[in-house]
Amino acid sequence: SGGKDSCYNMMQCVAAGHQIVALANLRPAKTTEQTEELDSYMYQTVGHHAIDLYAEALDLPLYRGFIKGTSVNTGRVYTTCQEDEVEDLYHLLKLVKDKEGVEGVSVGAILSDYQRVRVEDVCRRLNLQPLAYLWRQNQEILLKEMISSNIQAIIIKVAAFGLDPDKHLGKTLDQIEPYLLKLSEKYGVHVCGEGGEYETFTLDCPLFKKKIVVDLDRVVVHSADAFAPVAYLHFLKLHLENKGEASGTFMVNSCSCEVSCNEDDIFPSSEEDEPQENIPVIWKSLKHKSLDFTKMFGSSGKSLSGYQWFSGITAYFLPSKSKNAQEAAREAFSSLRAKMSSEGWELKDIILVHLYMKSMKDFNVINSIYVTEFDLCPPAR
Repeated sequence: SGGKDSCYNMMQCVAAGHQIVALANLRPAKTTEQTEELDSYMYQTVGHHAIDLYAEALDLPLYRGFIKGTSVNTGRVYTTCQEDEVEDLYHLLKLVKDKEGVEGVSVGAILSDYQRVRVEDVCRRLNLQPLAYLWRQNQEILLKEMISSNIQAIIIKVAAFGLDPDKHLGKTLDQIEPYLLKLSEKYGVHVCGEGGEYETFTLDCPLFKKKIVVDLDRVVVHSADAFAPVAYLHFLKLHLENKGEASGTFMVNSCSCEVSCNEDDIFPSSEEDEPQENIPVIWKSLKHKSLDFTKMFGSSGKSLSGYQWFSGITAYFLPSKSKNAQEAAREAFSSLRAKMSSEGWELKDIILVHLYMKSMKDFNVINSIYVTEFDLCPPAR
């Protein structure tokens, strides 16, 4: 989309060891009367005229498609509907996979289950792995991280009470952050814009080899509501500028767990050249001070709203005894299923999973088992 979330999630992907090989973007169809601001449940279209600059800024191939469908299937569980705009994403990602051989998709989703379920459906059909590192993160902390990570993004659209087109369009994240925090405290505004309050366009980030500069723009009023006007910036002229030599380095937050991820004797991966000893695959959702994984399992009582967590589901695989990661993953799910059953739950009741591993090289093997355990509407992960 060109927004802050897409760019920051790509930074997280790179930090996790993935390689960004191509960009993909959907824009309004040429036949539509709305050439820029499209009323879509799925996609940000404001600023799409400038997306072509991203290919050169990132030095990556860019694949673009048109949004021909509309929001037809709006249920909690998405099933294929050829007239739905989700299918435009399917066709675009299929093209990228066929041309580039990609294995995963960087997704900047933070809070929208509607978008998450549909992206996961498309990825499931294409055998692609969605990578959504921002999912369900605290938005105040997340916005601060984006700013401290040198994401230079501007407000390109406003659509909420308290946001004034004349005052706030074109503001950078660091300029508007204090005001967004005040709006959040006073009116419950989502500081990252997850309620549609605003949208952004990234002009520069540490992944960019060149930065985008706006030379000329104009404000377009989409809805002149007296309390919450909807307006956006239309770029009239932009250009790219070269960056300094230090532009390729960046810092992102490290793993939040208290177990040191540098302890190779605790979390060795399954590479053949590494020690052939007990290699743990850890499913956990809490911080643990103890390294005794046999005592890690725990669960909470049910909250007043009916939620409950389970933590520390652990499995081991022993290459020396011909026991592989797939078998360990099956054991982990078997253990989780038994623990949940004892509390009156089933796997289909899960709404959020945290999956931790040291090496992403083990991910495909573990994930091949993971995806078989859930139906068309898997939990957020």
